[in-house]
Amino acid sequence: TKKVTALSLASKKRRGRKITMVTAYDYPSALHVDRAGMDVLLVGDSCAMVELGYDTTQPMTLDQMLHHCQAVKRGASRSLLVADMPFGTYEYSDTDIALRNAYRLIKEAGMDAVKLEGGSKARATTVRTLVEGGVAVMGHVGLTPQAISVIGGFRAQGRTATRARALLDEALRLEDAGAFAVVLECVPGNVAEAITKSLEIPTIGIGAGAGTSGQVLVYHDMLGMLSHPHHEQFMPKFCKRYAQVGHAIKDGLEEFKADVESGEFPGNEYSPYKMNESEKELFDDLLASDADERKLHHEDNAKKLKQADEYEQLSLYGHKK
Repeated sequence: TKKVTALSLASKKRRGRKITMVTAYDYPSALHVDRAGMDVLLVGDSCAMVELGYDTTQPMTLDQMLHHCQAVKRGASRSLLVADMPFGTYEYSDTDIALRNAYRLIKEAGMDAVKLEGGSKARATTVRTLVEGGVAVMGHVGLTPQAISVIGGFRAQGRTATRARALLDEALRLEDAGAFAVVLECVPGNVAEAITKSLEIPTIGIGAGAGTSGQVLVYHDMLGMLSHPHHEQFMPKFCKRYAQVGHAIKDGLEEFKADVESGEFPGNEYSPYKMNESEKELFDDLLASDADERKLHHEDNAKKLKQADEYEQLSLYGHKK
């Protein structure tokens, strides 16, 4: 199947066809996303929260992003591959720093493009430097998670007329700087639609209504990877859950645990490697030849372990066992 490019996304917008994008972080999920025919696979710095357990995206490093991008690259051949540039890798007034870091994501991780958050004049200058340096750039305005310390948390953006107009100006600025697409996150649908109509380049929405050129969701969220029947994982309001994979994972793990504890697994069916009868006899003879020595060794080790276990059971320093 033909590889998706930045130009083919622009063509889809012109023809009125919606763009599909999924955020994923590793080889198995990349295989699924690519085989499902998604246009864009974003390796997001949301990996910090979804896969690494951080509270925000800010701790994600460039080396960590490279690691995940390389895994995704090995699993996807058709989708356009876009990498988030992590917090602290592109914000400097010396835009050559951003260019050097972007080159690493392209050269070392095999990404097709990078994504930057924000639409200020300074950010547009950075985008222009990257594009002139040969790097395709996707913009991102609205809720910009890397700026959580400044915007005061994960909050919807553009809900006043003044701020909505500012978001439009930011998106236009990014387009003028050479960005090939812009993500609109957590903004009112009418604002996202107005921005989309004002731009030639595609917009991809997440929590931004149906008027954008395309939609993006996180792989783990949309498939319910972290869902559990007894304690549901928090889900963003904008995320439709297309599967309950977390429930199936829970059931599978519990069944494995029960099978091992009962002795049902592996059983003969899942113990495929056999010795022929002559080799079995030779092996039995080898075991018999030093059986007494191994028995003494076993008893000695058992005694040592029993003594260590008894020592561990002592209540020390007022701590009750």
